[in-house]
Amino acid sequence: MSWSPEKLEALRATFEAKTGGDMVDPKHQEIADHIFSQGGNRPAPYAGIPTLLDAPARSGDDALSGLQVALYGMPMDLAVTNRNGSRFGPRALRAIERVGPYNDAHHTAPLHQMTVADIGDVPFRSRFDLAKCHADIEGFVERICNAGVIPVGVGGDHSVSHPVLRVIGRDRPVGMIHIDAHCDTGGAYEGEKFHHGGPFRNAVLDGVLDPERTIQIGIRGAAGYIWEFSQISGMTVIEAKDINGLGLDAIIAKARQVVGDGPTYFSFDIDSLDPAFAPGTGTPEIGGLTTREALALIRGLKGVNFVGGDVVEVAPAYDATSNTAHAGAQMLFEFLSLLQFSRSLPTPAS
Repeated sequence: MSWSPEKLEALRATFEAKTGGDMVDPKHQEIADHIFSQGGNRPAPYAGIPTLLDAPARSGDDALSGLQVALYGMPMDLAVTNRNGSRFGPRALRAIERVGPYNDAHHTAPLHQMTVADIGDVPFRSRFDLAKCHADIEGFVERICNAGVIPVGVGGDHSVSHPVLRVIGRDRPVGMIHIDAHCDTGGAYEGEKFHHGGPFRNAVLDGVLDPERTIQIGIRGAAGYIWEFSQISGMTVIEAKDINGLGLDAIIAKARQVVGDGPTYFSFDIDSLDPAFAPGTGTPEIGGLTTREALALIRGLKGVNFVGGDVVEVAPAYDATSNTAHAGAQMLFEFLSLLQFSRSLPTPAS
């Protein structure tokens, strides 16, 4: 039956008086009720004080009270081996004005269906002392975890993951899903072992990361010989060159098999994306993931028992378009969405 005046009138009767927050499908209405206020109003994404994913801002002694997830920044890049600038990553992600609040893959609005806040940046005591900065991160995350809240951080260079894992894995080593161009399991360079190319070697040797429950996806570049620790320790490494042949579904299935049901950390380095999608990073590598592939990988991890995560290495000075920060904010949102389905998500405060 073709289009007709009767069909038009039926649509008018259904939709003409509805606001942007009035839905026909009850499932859609459930989401809209979280996001829209009466009259179809939504907060303007470009107004107000910028926060990570437009989450409410909290500070002070009671910032963690009643939270399920704490978003926070780690603006530190003292451990880079190439270009610096990821210290501006948290600020760049906060400036992205339109990511979420609805996740179309999971049909959720995580910022409205969990208790989430941006609790600010790690208060570093020194902008020059790497060891002191790592200790500051560890202390900051320890307070989050001691409050029973899941920490989700934004770097900063990738060395920041090590002090976080020292807290997350303090009671038992955790597994990890790590999406990156580099394994970051190298040894000491020029007398420094806590650089951004070695956090996961350090975490394994500290006994806080289980290498046999760790998978690294997207690995590529000319430094593969440096990362023999990954294979020798028992990590599963999926190189970028093999992604098309294996297929995303098989990689997702492998990741889920590797980490199993145990507590798992998530770490996303923005240089896992090809520089065509994310030029704003310190160690870009040609031949990386597309943003669509990265979304599919993360979205396929629904139900994994995540206990924390991070997005790192956004260096906005190398990206005139802000695409890198936009991609980083989207990956942060995708991971936040997964936490709704983690068995480790704290029970909401009554």
